[in-house]
Amino acid sequence: MGLSGSARGGQRMNGMESNRRSVQSSAVTEWNDGVVCAQSDSLVGEEPLMIQVADQALTVTMRTPGDDFELAAGFLFTEGIVKSPQEIVSLGWADDSEAEHNAVRVELQAEAQSRSQNTKRNFVSTSSCGLCGKSSLESVYTAGIARPNADLRIDPQILCGFPETLRTAQTLFGKTGGLHAAALFDSSGKLLALKEDVGRHNAVDKLVGWALMQGLVPLSNFALLASGRGGFEIIQKSLAAGIPLLASVSAASSLAVQMARDFGQTLVGFLRGRRFVVYSGEERLGLSLPKDRAIVFQAR
Repeated sequence: MGLSGSARGGQRMNGMESNRRSVQSSAVTEWNDGVVCAQSDSLVGEEPLMIQVADQALTVTMRTPGDDFELAAGFLFTEGIVKSPQEIVSLGWADDSEAEHNAVRVELQAEAQSRSQNTKRNFVSTSSCGLCGKSSLESVYTAGIARPNADLRIDPQILCGFPETLRTAQTLFGKTGGLHAAALFDSSGKLLALKEDVGRHNAVDKLVGWALMQGLVPLSNFALLASGRGGFEIIQKSLAAGIPLLASVSAASSLAVQMARDFGQTLVGFLRGRRFVVYSGEERLGLSLPKDRAIVFQAR
């Protein structure tokens, strides 16, 4: 995939602009044990981003400014519109968004262009919803998702270190306390990349988009840690990127667990301190339940 000169320049401007727009200051009134005072607080930025394919608007999502080209690339990939980075001809700012950088224009190869036109999905979404606008239940699963690498193994002791590494690396969260994050780890526990956003699914798309542009997809030998709950949209996006193990610091939903089991992905929830639960794929963590501790369900 090649970016035009203007797109590369826009990416540099994007970095400078996002530093200003991703965190903003606001006057607040604080009540602290009966004492009232004026304070200045840091707020996480939230602005709309339109993704255009050629001259057609494909989606509008609420996001935290920054890594917008990665967000666009990751979104197109995890939604099955592009199958490889080579199908993205160029990424740049739409002509009417140069001042605010709130619209990304993507040029695709013909086959990917056709997929974008034939999609059954209405992609208008909020920062909290990665599935808003699905036209039917049958269109929930993205086509072409394959089972991830079955040979990945991660020591549970290493897995328990993921959340602290993520928190230490979350610079924007440290300033605002209001951001989600997605972090990519190898089997030794090394942090490869971390992306932050006001939306969980946007953080994952930014991370997958980064990996796609680095030529690392499929991410067959890596694990993903997501802040917040392990919802279906996060499972689907991680599977689209070929990630064998997904962990979150909160609970998983029923549809997320079903999809992880259907595709053979390891799904971990409540990863906090020295405890976690595994919904599927225990073998990648080397776990086996002793027979005397197994729960046996009997039909009534």
